[in-house]
Amino acid sequence: MLRITTETKLSKTVITVEGRIVGPQVATLEQCWRELFANAPKQKYIVNLCGVSFIDKAGKVLLQEMHRLGAEFQAVGCLNQAIVDEISKSDEESGRGEKRGKKKGAPIIFYVVLFSLLGAPGLGRAQQQNAAQPKSSALPGSAPTGSLKLTLEQAVSLALKQNPTEQIALITAAESVQDKNVSRAGLLPQAEMKTAYSINRINLLAEFGGKPLVPGFALPGHVGPYEMFSSGPAFSTPIFDLSLWKQYQSARSNMDAAQANSLSTREQVILLVVSQYIGALRDVADVQASKSRVDLAQALYDQAADLQKEGVGTGIDTLRANVELQNEKQRLIEAENNRDASLFALSKLLNLDPRQKVELADSLGFFETPQPDVNRSIDEALGGRPEWKAIVAQEKALRYDKESIQDSRLPSLDFNGNWYYLGTKLDNGIPTYQYQASLNFPIFTSGRIKAQVTKADLEVQRIEQQKDDLRNQIGLDVKTSLLNLESARNEVQVANLGVQLANQEVGQARDRFEAGVANNIEVITAQDSLSRANDNQIAALYRFNQARADYARAIGQMERTYSK
Repeated sequence: MLRITTETKLSKTVITVEGRIVGPQVATLEQCWRELFANAPKQKYIVNLCGVSFIDKAGKVLLQEMHRLGAEFQAVGCLNQAIVDEISKSDEESGRGEKRGKKKGAPIIFYVVLFSLLGAPGLGRAQQQNAAQPKSSALPGSAPTGSLKLTLEQAVSLALKQNPTEQIALITAAESVQDKNVSRAGLLPQAEMKTAYSINRINLLAEFGGKPLVPGFALPGHVGPYEMFSSGPAFSTPIFDLSLWKQYQSARSNMDAAQANSLSTREQVILLVVSQYIGALRDVADVQASKSRVDLAQALYDQAADLQKEGVGTGIDTLRANVELQNEKQRLIEAENNRDASLFALSKLLNLDPRQKVELADSLGFFETPQPDVNRSIDEALGGRPEWKAIVAQEKALRYDKESIQDSRLPSLDFNGNWYYLGTKLDNGIPTYQYQASLNFPIFTSGRIKAQVTKADLEVQRIEQQKDDLRNQIGLDVKTSLLNLESARNEVQVANLGVQLANQEVGQARDRFEAGVANNIEVITAQDSLSRANDNQIAALYRFNQARADYARAIGQMERTYSK
């Protein structure tokens, strides 16, 4: 269980994390972090990890990403403090080698298959498409049968239809449309139908001051009671009111800003789904690698045992191989747990039935693409990022609000009237009507308009500062994503070469052990080297695909890239 609380003081936000940062809790923390960072990227963030009892590998990767974006950590305990120190002191190069450096063993057949995936057309397109529909056809309340096999494209499409955060954003955008319609209604004619029946009694002394209307005749004290019936339409319409027109224009700009914010949320949801999907692909690859390492360790143990029976090997070689086998089995259990937890988190993002099993149809892949130009990418981001469009629309709305307040000093012209069938009873009424045009001119408002204009001007200045900050943040996002993309591309190339060399080392060590030239220490050492090389390769492929997703988000092209 994971508990996350946030507290903002001045320019500092403290994120307190309690519990275990494992499996689906990693996705929860990641979503909370991305939402906070997206709303206030320049804020100082302090992450309190004193209440965290355990952090798995995916959690370490997330914490490293948070530290790269400027987060500071507070931790107690040997384990958590060691993790924080490792993240704080390591640079990018050392971080690449230590994320998975403690795994041992290496499959030969599995990584030959993995090499064949390097020429794939890219993440998000499976070679084998799943014919099943994204949503289960099971009846409500019944457990879904079978597993749901999803490609990345299908997962993104399903999230856009079912993710609660995306649906809330759409509802908010729809509300802004109705706010615009309400503002527009103030510029259009209004009409109503009114029917009334009343019984009246008038105090004439109070109405006319007790003076007789005709000299010599005393004024009666009252008139009535008498009945009155009226029925007919009443209407009104503004003819000239610049203030109302500016309010309508402001409402339209606010609608544009709300729709742009909805698109921003849509891009963020896609990024979360893509990140979780490729993270799950990484965990699936880890499981396959662990199974292959168990098979390899079993083969080495059998080989050592056979050599011992034949009198060529020693007991220590067999014991050493058996220890390695048990270690690999333990790592397989851990890898399967991480894989299942990642799939559970993906299911939650897609808002699937908790009982629905999910399988992944895509694989981690790599393909050469030209490195995008920085300046061109920044221009594309300023034209495509929904956040930029939203803040431009907000600035326009605030300027309209300011103009609306200023125009309230000007006269306004209205026209209204009514037509009534009026009488003391229903059968003795006559048509009556009243039409009037009114010119309203504010003379003295006690400084209210001036104060409102000053406040509106301050709001415009505030949004201009936010706009400058967002422009710089977009530039930082683009340059950082391009840097990570180039780095990840080089990592993959180096990791591929490392795996080839490590495979050769394992083959030669096994031949020497089988020939009796050396004991199996060389084999175990070569196996460890190959394990680290292949773990680095999986991590490099993961970072490459994540860097592609981060670049697409930086230029505002997540939906175009991952949703068709």
